[in-house]
Amino acid sequence: MWNLSEQEEEKYVRGKVDELIASCPRCNDEQSVKLVLKAFEVAHDSHKGIRRKSGEPYILHPIEVARICAQEIGLGAKGIAAALLHDVVEDTDITVEDLENIFGHKIASIVDGLTKLSGVMDQDKSKQVENFRKLLLSMVEYIRVILVKLADRLHNMRTLDSMAENKRLKIAA
Repeated sequence: MWNLSEQEEEKYVRGKVDELIASCPRCNDEQSVKLVLKAFEVAHDSHKGIRRKSGEPYILHPIEVARICAQEIGLGAKGIAAALLHDVVEDTDITVEDLENIFGHKIASIVDGLTKLSGVMDQDKSKQVENFRKLLLSMVEYIRVILVKLADRLHNMRTLDSMAENKRLKIAA
C-alpha cells in the first residue's frame, strides 16, 4: 500500500485525521477541533519524510495513538493534541519550549512528561519496573501523560508484525 503517490499519501493521512476528529466524543466544539488540527500540522511537518519499518508514513503512528486516546481512553482535545505531538521533542528539532510557545504550558508539560517517561521505560526490566512505579506515584496529577504513553505502547504492540520475530519478542517482553 505504501507505494502511493505523494498526493495520494497526503490525502490518506488527512483522511485519517478527519476520522480521528469525527470519532472523538470530546472534540465537539470549534476550539477543540482547531487545537487537534494545529497539533496534527506541527507533528505532520515535524515527521515529514520519516517512515516506520512497515513503510508507512511515521505520522500515522501519532494519529493512531491519538485515536486510542480519543476513542478507547476518552481523553479530550488537550490529551489528543499531546498524543499527536508525543514524539516530536524526542525525534525532531522541536523543543518543549517551542511547544509551550505554540500550545501553552499544559500540552507542553504533557509532552515533556512523555519524553521523560520514554527514558524511564527503555531501561532494563527491574530498573524499569521500579522507576515506573516511582514515576506513577509522583505523577498522579499528570494522568494524561501515563494514558498517552500507554496508548503509544498499545499501538506499538498492535503493529509489531513488520518486525523480525526476535525484536517482536523483546518488545513484547
